[in-house]
Amino acid sequence: MTQATPKHQGEQLVGSDRVLAVLIELANHPDGVTLEELAATLNSPKSTVHRALASLRKASLAEQPARGFYALGDEFFRLAFQNYEARPDTVRLEPLMHSLSAEYGETVHYAVLDGKEVVYRAKVDPAQGAVKLTSMVGGRNPAYRTAVGKMLLSQIISTKSELLEWLGEDKLEPKTPSTITDPDAFVAELLSTRARGYGVDDEENEPGINCIAVPVLGESSGAPSGAMSISALRFRYPLEKLLDTAPALIARVRLEHGTSSGTASR
Repeated sequence: MTQATPKHQGEQLVGSDRVLAVLIELANHPDGVTLEELAATLNSPKSTVHRALASLRKASLAEQPARGFYALGDEFFRLAFQNYEARPDTVRLEPLMHSLSAEYGETVHYAVLDGKEVVYRAKVDPAQGAVKLTSMVGGRNPAYRTAVGKMLLSQIISTKSELLEWLGEDKLEPKTPSTITDPDAFVAELLSTRARGYGVDDEENEPGINCIAVPVLGESSGAPSGAMSISALRFRYPLEKLLDTAPALIARVRLEHGTSSGTASR
């Protein structure tokens, strides 16, 4: 998963940008980080970073668990979890996600498309099983190599020219030997995804992990608001077995949350 990174990293930060950058960088250091390390990473004088930390500590968004070390404060987590538990996506989808995770014995995600990435809005791990995925709520992955990403991209891209416009200066970079990197092959995969109504990740993002994803409609729109996926360890739930369940999964999510079979209008 992509870690949180200050958007202005490498620039000279001032004012509110500096405070926000410090807050975001603290999130990358759950064990704490020194003032010197923060200043070096953010390319800012220690005195200015220290003032930003003082503002965050005053609001209880940062704390000093040990001399010379800083970390996110308890108030930050209280606000984040309070917001997450009350979000419409979480309230609406998590009951079904818990049910599916128990039935499959695998991890269930709900993700939305944000530019060229997917953002995981909700995640439910299975109660059983010694091995669980390292994904996290708020984590990101390039859309083109995930099942949820391909499911959502299939609604907006159907030609090579549309794909190249969406990519801009970026390319379909390989993450594993299975990642689709040829534009023509990727467009063909998106067309297949749209036709069958679900996306597939055949170890394209992480070796040993396969995934299928179906669209979830927004409450006030006929277009997908995001996609729900079953992410499985291949040795525990092979892709072939996962694909056999796709029609039932589409019907189940459509019944409980108005999901189409991938034919949303463009």
